[in-house]
Amino acid sequence: MELEKLSPSESLDMMANGNHMSDLSPEKITLEDGYEGPGAEEAECEEFIPHKTTTKKQTQFTDFEGKTSFGMSVFNLSNAIMGSGILGLAYAMSNTGIVLFIILLVFIAILSAYSIHLLLKSAGVVGIRAYEQLGYRAFGPPGKVLAAIIITMHNIGAMSSYLFIVKYELPLVIMSFLGKTEFKGEWFLNGNYLIILVSILVILPLALMKQLGYLGYTSGFSLTCMVFFLISVIYKKYSIPCPLPFSNITSQNWTTNSSHHFDPHNEDTCQGKLFTINSQTAYTIPILAFAFVCHPEVLPIYTELRSATKKRMQNVANISIMAMFIMYLLTAVFGYLTFYGNVEAELLHTYSKVNPLDKLILCVRLAVLVAVTLTVPVVLFPIRRAVQQLLFPGKEFHWVRHIIIAICLLFVVNLLVIFVPNIRDIFGVIGATSAPSLIFILPGIFYIRIVPTEREPLNSRSKIQAACFATVGFIFMIMSLSFIIVDWVNGGGNSAGGH
Repeated sequence: MELEKLSPSESLDMMANGNHMSDLSPEKITLEDGYEGPGAEEAECEEFIPHKTTTKKQTQFTDFEGKTSFGMSVFNLSNAIMGSGILGLAYAMSNTGIVLFIILLVFIAILSAYSIHLLLKSAGVVGIRAYEQLGYRAFGPPGKVLAAIIITMHNIGAMSSYLFIVKYELPLVIMSFLGKTEFKGEWFLNGNYLIILVSILVILPLALMKQLGYLGYTSGFSLTCMVFFLISVIYKKYSIPCPLPFSNITSQNWTTNSSHHFDPHNEDTCQGKLFTINSQTAYTIPILAFAFVCHPEVLPIYTELRSATKKRMQNVANISIMAMFIMYLLTAVFGYLTFYGNVEAELLHTYSKVNPLDKLILCVRLAVLVAVTLTVPVVLFPIRRAVQQLLFPGKEFHWVRHIIIAICLLFVVNLLVIFVPNIRDIFGVIGATSAPSLIFILPGIFYIRIVPTEREPLNSRSKIQAACFATVGFIFMIMSLSFIIVDWVNGGGNSAGGH
């Protein structure tokens, strides 16, 4: 069978079924396990399925591959990284101290970039740009199922956390616009109703896009909103006095849905700490890990990247991670130095207790709401792909299936947001389980299993590093879950902020 006679969907089917296309000549196939023939190095470095230089380039893997620009890819990946996690970073800093927080943030950012390198290297060896299919190549069907389940679990958690922001911030925005200071049971101020409306009117239409690349425009706008949020946080550091005037701290019943006690006379009111260890420190690493996870989106974005190479995609990842690192660091530092020990798990809620009718904070709330709402469709794409890989492997694109999966996913996420009471539980549990799996464990073990021993023996430095990387993930998962469970048992789960 000649490569030129294969349709894009047939090529994808062959990959999905584990077909190595062994009947193709070395010049026409991507680098396979153990293949060291002529042109292997060039094939790996340049593209997954090389084409004859005298023929028109073939569409690879998907009908819309290679149409998304470098800039749009950066916007999409940055938007996948940035999300509701940014609202919990000042709280994380209050429970670690400034220096320890910066050390952990640098550590997680570097490891995230390295794990993407491992993913791209593994994908380059076997010519697959689907996380689930990497699992299939590494461990067979169990690996495929495991990867799909972890991606689904993490991204549903991420979507839930975004909608938590909508649930608790949108009513406050509407109340501010209407000049209200109390919630008297109006249906249009009920967060549960509002998330359903937002899901139907905004998220669902964007989630029905056939191509992830189209969301680059909304991702760019979403990032612009978060830059405005950052600028406002910096400005408020110099406009909110410390200690906070007691008369400015409101106690309306609509601001008391957090169990965090806002104390203007807290001993930490105006004192920043460099190092802090307490019962809530256990949540810091999961929150940071959660804030940097973008790995389920990496391979779909890679698939659609124009002139895709591993180096080009790694550059997309590095730029995205660096940009989000700067935003995270500045937000955490200035948010923490504004409220110190009084900062809550959701930063915007802290501002509302100082002045609920502040026009700037109202605009910031609106910007954050827009940003997280526009992020949900980007995060939904990998879940839908995982579901399709599990239930409909090798099937061609079908609009009915595409739409039904999106509707079902949004339905499940809405139920979670309505019935789960605390956003910190989402950050903590998801960050402690699926986040280390996606950042550390799966990229490490996939790399060890997929890269052939003929090229890199098990005792090679690269594979030893990958093994250590996966081990760090297991240790991180066990420690984080242990700390969180101990905190719950001791009653700490009800003592700290969040929604």
